[in-house]
Amino acid sequence: MKAIVFHGYGSPDVLELQNIDKPPVDDDSVLVRVRAASLNAYDCHVIRGVPYLVRTSEGLRKPKRSSAGVDLAGHVEAVGKNVAHLRPGDAVFGERRGAFAEYVCGTENNFALKPANLTFEQAATVPMAGFTALQALRDKGHVQPGQRVLINGAAGGVGTFAVQIAKAFGADVTAVCSTRNVDMVRSIGADQVIDYTREDFTRTAQRYDLILDVAANRALSDCRRVMDSNGILVVVGAPDGRWVAPVSHVLKAILLSRFGSRRMLPFLAKFTNADLIVLKELIEEGKITPVIDRTYPLSETPEAIRYLEAGHARGKVVITV
Repeated sequence: MKAIVFHGYGSPDVLELQNIDKPPVDDDSVLVRVRAASLNAYDCHVIRGVPYLVRTSEGLRKPKRSSAGVDLAGHVEAVGKNVAHLRPGDAVFGERRGAFAEYVCGTENNFALKPANLTFEQAATVPMAGFTALQALRDKGHVQPGQRVLINGAAGGVGTFAVQIAKAFGADVTAVCSTRNVDMVRSIGADQVIDYTREDFTRTAQRYDLILDVAANRALSDCRRVMDSNGILVVVGAPDGRWVAPVSHVLKAILLSRFGSRRMLPFLAKFTNADLIVLKELIEEGKITPVIDRTYPLSETPEAIRYLEAGHARGKVVITV
């Protein structure tokens, strides 16, 4: 099968399209024929090996695993005898390392039936960005109906899901984005939109019960100014940096939370099959519609990574297989 592989850390130039063996299927396995995959900032960090903290799990000098990509959608090709809920031919979506390939193999917990109202390209955008938005708002932010919620970085992959999920939970949503994305963000449900090129949201008179900081382009102390007295800021993004910046951003959030009733909470999403089902249900109810900026064929994955790293992607970038 064809797959994107890399054997050393670096720029997208380290990625190669190669013919490798199709993964074997054991008694507990689900083999999926990948139709589409999507990119996340996580993929860029793994490929470059930065911030260097990534290498503690991925390999200090070189990557332990040569496969790339996580989010995917496709058809079940084969299942092991112990697999109870999926069958060959089922259309599925989910997460599994090695998604930038023609086939990927995991357990049935890695996948769920694809939302019936989405294409494979749309479904592939959902898992990591969707988990991040859902868990940050629901589990860390404890979002409630009627709350004032601000999404900083509303036009990106996580941000577009966060706007829609916050609205699904009944919040009044203010989205922060650039001029070119104002209409798009408003179209997916934002009640108010702040164009950061014209207005600084940290200098307004409005106060927010919950801030989801995806962009990480403002000082935490500035964000603190516009938090309600019992407000919560969930730190999803972090400044770029090889060593200190990402870690110091988290430490500052923890430190600032020690003073006063406002809380600043670092956050890292985790994959759960239960939340994959939650996202599927929200999508089929019409409460979430994925936003796709561009699609690239598998052979152009390096170009897709470069585009994502440029920082101007609107919604998600998709790889078609």
